[in-house]
Amino acid sequence: MHRILLAEDDDSLRGFLARALERAGYEVKACADGDEAAAALDDDWDLLLTDIVMPGLDGIEVARRAAARHPGLRIMFITGFAAVALAAGDAAPVGAKVLSKPIHLREIVNEVERMMAA
Repeated sequence: MHRILLAEDDDSLRGFLARALERAGYEVKACADGDEAAAALDDDWDLLLTDIVMPGLDGIEVARRAAARHPGLRIMFITGFAAVALAAGDAAPVGAKVLSKPIHLREIVNEVERMMAA
């Protein structure tokens, strides 16, 4: 079973994402902010799915730390800020995917499945 570390500060969205991914067969650790996600980086993960703009550490910094600890880790960003999404490509670890909100939960699950299959 693939393991996903999810970092999203919006409580509702975090809950919806976690449930959708769990229904799709993934094990999910849901974190409310970047600091909580960074604290979970000692565990092994197949994918980091993170918002970019969050309290504490932002998603890009969490991704950098995650990529340093887990080379080959798949990374996907979700953000509601178009300008941040455009800039994230330059600052994100190589191979990271950026999805812009709003996005349907099924689309996120499909993107996760594509990344896991790659």
